[in-house]
This record gives sequence, structure tokens and C-alpha cells, in this order.
Amino acid sequence: MSYTISVNRELCESNAKCVSLAPEVFELDDEELCVVLDPEGAKEKRILTAAKACPVDAITLIDE
Repeated sequence: MSYTISVNRELCESNAKCVSLAPEVFELDDEELCVVLDPEGAKEKRILTAAKACPVDAITLIDE
């Protein structure tokens, strides 16, 4: 993968849109905040779609 995935947990509102679009990559933890399970768990396009779906822009993809 050519991206590093960063989640700003202070912005996360537990909407879980990322989880619904890429459950192999994202999940909500015990605090109901987004965490990255496997940054290579889905194709790049799907990860990008999941990141863009975050209504508060808590997910950032950093191009390596």
C-alpha cells in the first residue's frame, strides 16, 4: 500500500461509515472510536472511499 492511515481519535464521532465500507481495515474499539485493524486489508480505492466517507474527516491517508 502506498498510504499510511492516520485516525484523529479526537475528531472521531463513532459514525462507523469507515467500518461499513472497509471492515477489514477499520473497526470501533471499546471506546467506540475508530482504529486501524489492517492498513492493507482492502484495495486502495476502497480504503480511500472509506476515508472520504468520514463526515468529520477524522481519517487521513498520507501518501508515501
